Amino acid sequence: MRLILVRHGQTGSNISRALDTAEPGADLTDLGRAQAAALPRVLNGTPIEAIYASTLVRTQQTAAPLAAAHGLDVQVRAGLREVSAGELEMRSDADAMQLYLGTVFAWREGNLDLRMPGGESGAEVYARFDAVVAEAAGTGAGTGAGTGAGTAVIVSHGAVIRSWCAARVDNVSIDYVARANVPNGSTVVLDGNPANGWHAMTWDGVAVP
Repeated sequence: MRLILVRHGQTGSNISRALDTAEPGADLTDLGRAQAAALPRVLNGTPIEAIYASTLVRTQQTAAPLAAAHGLDVQVRAGLREVSAGELEMRSDADAMQLYLGTVFAWREGNLDLRMPGGESGAEVYARFDAVVAEAAGTGAGTGAGTGAGTAVIVSHGAVIRSWCAARVDNVSIDYVARANVPNGSTVVLDGNPANGWHAMTWDGVAVP
């Protein structure tokens, strides 16, 4: 299947660089709404069969124009939410950001028991995100063989997309995601399935080696 990961459009918390991870989260800015409105054009010609978003409103606002263009409902799943910042919530200082990203990237190195201060462990984050991907692919609990989408869009968040891709995509390393951000409104396009793994085709519109 093809899995298209989309980072939500810009919010005020992105502008202030605040670790805004709790529900419901900030709304999109005017630029964020423009980024959401552009998604149908960016993905024009792609036969999308399912659209998922997290429980934070910014992902649902980003997914709405694409869902309308394809006549689909946005399926909201808690498993797609951003990595909880825990005790770092709404901080914007460099120390907090370094600790947050350092923890997220340490999970890819195998330290899945490491927990964000007051937040989640890597094992918990990957398990919840994996469960939604499996649902989209038709391999999760309660789904039958062959019931998954050929192409599914998941609108989620920057840190969880980068960390999950580093752990689950065969041609994306931790060094790669440390350098390659996921800008607001951008896409990461993967081919594969949960059983055999994933291969990145493009990252923010650029082919992945």
